[in-house]
Amino acid sequence: MMIVRFVYVLLFSFSILFSNVVFSDQKINWDKLSFDPIPTSYMFKAFCEVNGSWQQGELVSYGDLAISPSSCALNYGQSILEGMKAYRTKEGKIVLFRPEENARRFQKGAVRLGMPILPEEMFIKAVKQTVLANIDWVPPYGKGTLYIRPLLIGTGSLLSLTPAPSYTFLIFVTPVGDYFKGGVRAIDLVISDEFHRAHPGGVGDIKTIVNYAANFVPLQKAKQNGFAEILYLDVTNQYVEEVGAANFFCVKDGILYTPELTGTILPGITRDSIILLASHLGYEVKEQKIDLDLVFSSDEAFCSGTAAVIAPIGSITHNDRKIVYEEGNIGPVTLEFYHSLTGIQNGEIEDPFNWLHEVN
Repeated sequence: MMIVRFVYVLLFSFSILFSNVVFSDQKINWDKLSFDPIPTSYMFKAFCEVNGSWQQGELVSYGDLAISPSSCALNYGQSILEGMKAYRTKEGKIVLFRPEENARRFQKGAVRLGMPILPEEMFIKAVKQTVLANIDWVPPYGKGTLYIRPLLIGTGSLLSLTPAPSYTFLIFVTPVGDYFKGGVRAIDLVISDEFHRAHPGGVGDIKTIVNYAANFVPLQKAKQNGFAEILYLDVTNQYVEEVGAANFFCVKDGILYTPELTGTILPGITRDSIILLASHLGYEVKEQKIDLDLVFSSDEAFCSGTAAVIAPIGSITHNDRKIVYEEGNIGPVTLEFYHSLTGIQNGEIEDPFNWLHEVN
């Protein structure tokens, strides 16, 4: 048994070495990374029958999946996802940011869509394995991050409107740069009265694929009119909820406001981190319903998420009403949160919350 294990480790090491050769031949320009996927070396895959237990899973070469045309994911959208990042610190360490929170949100989504729950320990271990197998794809310090995409997919075949008979847990990674082109800069948002991101009693508070697909057409229309993203309202068109792929914050008289979690807003991990960080920095935080009057009388605004981290908002437009924050520049409070949070994530400043998990 020991000999077999040794041979396996040796072969895997050679495969990693070979992937490095392929990697070096691609000569990635780290200074020009976008948020588009780049095929990497390995991905993680595990399988589960609906009434069974999860397989241990394994690393396999990055590549396409074979999936039945009658799978539940393709026909009925039974799939959830997570967004995470691996950071290379100034000292050369590779760290994850609060992966246990991603694991718990993944479990919540699985329960809501009738999927088998993935144990937290297995989730985090699989993420670390995938990062290690693709370690040379982690950008140098200050040049970007390794984006991590865990997926839980109802791959089992059926036609009836029931949960899939089998599931696949998948993780792939890709090096990325800034989510919004141009780096950290103030973006312009538009408020939509026509489209809504989520409805009470629906799935707005979990990371399911259907929530993102519904944003494609509204976002396309917004970009055609010169806006970077949409700020969605609740179904009454009275209160703001969140940006298409990020949570919303505004600042007024030194107080930080963010929409309360009512079941139609994704409980963002970056959102939660900002709330905890704000209290640590001495700011008063109010989670409440935010009406348009508060939005249009605020001093600053920004949105948050794993992909964008913190994106300053330069202006918000709603029909004939428009506010420009800080003359379209980044406000001081927004900038403080950005530097504090990214400083922790990159290992540049002290992590008082023990949020970072080293991958080794």
